[in-house]
Amino acid sequence: MTEPAERVRRGRGRRPAGEVRAGVLTAAGDLLFTEGIKAVTFERVAAAAGSSKMTLYKWWPSAGALAAEAYFARSEQVLEFPDTGDIRADLSTQLTAFVRLLTQEGAGPVIAGLIGAAQTDPDLSAAFTREYAGPRRDLAVQALEEARDRGELRDDMDLGILVDQLWGACYHRLLIPDGPLDEEFALALVANALDGAAARR
Repeated sequence: MTEPAERVRRGRGRRPAGEVRAGVLTAAGDLLFTEGIKAVTFERVAAAAGSSKMTLYKWWPSAGALAAEAYFARSEQVLEFPDTGDIRADLSTQLTAFVRLLTQEGAGPVIAGLIGAAQTDPDLSAAFTREYAGPRRDLAVQALEEARDRGELRDDMDLGILVDQLWGACYHRLLIPDGPLDEEFALALVANALDGAAARR
C-alpha cells in the first residue's frame, strides 16, 4: 500500500505535542489558503502534516474549527495592533493592514469561506469567535480605551460600536462587493469615525 502523495516523511520517535500541533496548523493553513475551506479535512491535513487523524480529532471538534485556528495562526502577526500613542495613526495602520491582508495577501476568499461555513457549523463559529474575532476585537477595544484615557476620544463613546463601524464596514465590502475595498476606503473609515458626520457649527 503506497503512502498518500501529500504525506510528509518524518524520522523515527515521538515528536513533542507543540511541534505536532504547529505542523498541523501550518498544513491546514496551506490547504486553506491554496484550495479553500472545503480542502481542510482531517484526512488531508493529517497526511500533509505527517500526523494521525486521531490526533486531530483529539484537539479539534471539527475540521472547520481547525480551519479557523489555522487562519488565526496565519494572520495573527500581520494584524498586530500598533501602539504609538496616536489613535488615528494606529487605527489607520491597523485597518489598512487588514485591508491588504484581505485584498492582496489572499485572505479575502479564505475569511469569506470561513464566515459562510460558520453559519451551519457551530464548532467553526465558536472557534472563529474564540481564536480570531474575539481576540481581534479585544485588542481594538483596548487600544480605544487607552486613547480615551489619553483624552483622544469622548468619555461617552461606545467603543464596541466604533469597532463595528470600522471593521464591520470592511467585512461588508468583502462579502457584498458593492464598492472598492482598498486602503483609501480604510483611511476614509477612520476619518469618518473620528471626525463624525454632523456639520460643524
